[in-house]
Amino acid sequence: MRSRVLAALSAAAVTTVLVAGCAATGDETTETEVAPTVDLCAMAAPSGTVSDGIVVDGEVGAPASVTFADPLIISATERSVVVEGDGEKLDGASLVDYAATVFDATSGELVSSQGYDGAPGLPIPAAAIGPFVGCATVGSRLVVAVPATDQEAASVWVLDVLSSRVGRATGVDQKPVEGMPTVELSDTGAPTITMPAGDPPTETKVALLKKGDGAVVAPGDTVMVQYLGVRWSNGETIDSSWSNGSPTALVTTDIIPGYRQALEGQTIGSQVLVAIPPGQAYGEGEINDEDLTGETIVFVADLLAVLPAA
Repeated sequence: MRSRVLAALSAAAVTTVLVAGCAATGDETTETEVAPTVDLCAMAAPSGTVSDGIVVDGEVGAPASVTFADPLIISATERSVVVEGDGEKLDGASLVDYAATVFDATSGELVSSQGYDGAPGLPIPAAAIGPFVGCATVGSRLVVAVPATDQEAASVWVLDVLSSRVGRATGVDQKPVEGMPTVELSDTGAPTITMPAGDPPTETKVALLKKGDGAVVAPGDTVMVQYLGVRWSNGETIDSSWSNGSPTALVTTDIIPGYRQALEGQTIGSQVLVAIPPGQAYGEGEINDEDLTGETIVFVADLLAVLPAA
């Protein structure tokens, strides 16, 4: 179950929407297509006789214990609110920090307990666990009865919503850098990129658009980002977490050198703009419509959270 819930956080390889390359004229503008915001209240699994019948003991923020008639027969996911928190309500754009105690639904034995010790970890998009959390408020404790799958046995989760944060950069605006693409943000924080006239840089060029006050990203760390990647030559989008519907977790040592240079050393809460020439991206050569060879790549990345390397 843990692996199933966290699948949305796996680092995604860059995908491409490929078009013919051309010289930048200064009016190529990329407007980010943003995935619709999900309705967390509608996503929430309903309560039922199984989840309502599970007795949960313990304080929010500490490992739970449960009592139920075992084995439980769980035909569909059910979710009941044990404690209603007094914090803000989650929405489809929220990133959630949570803790959970998981029990086997047949034996009642403890399967796992995680998130209670304050160890570093990445948040998870609320939409990725919408049936579990719904639009719960921060400070809530939920009990979720989860049916078996071909891979995993039926389980009972006690899930605490510890905190939430927005899925966009919140740092202080910085002065634009001359010669770099310009970036405008929508109400959701999604960027629009406009390319400057002239030739792209021959070396990786980084501009800090917002300065966050969070932890510093170090080599080998896993960093959660919202991002938009485009071709310099014509502004066409190559990949966008905004369009995909949720942030992505990247290990800095597993990405192209220019992107790594842009992320390492930055602080969480920052927004970074980077222009990456072919030698620091996907290789030198003629720009073509088959791949990203020869293309200068531009990324705008919001740094949302970091997990230090082990």
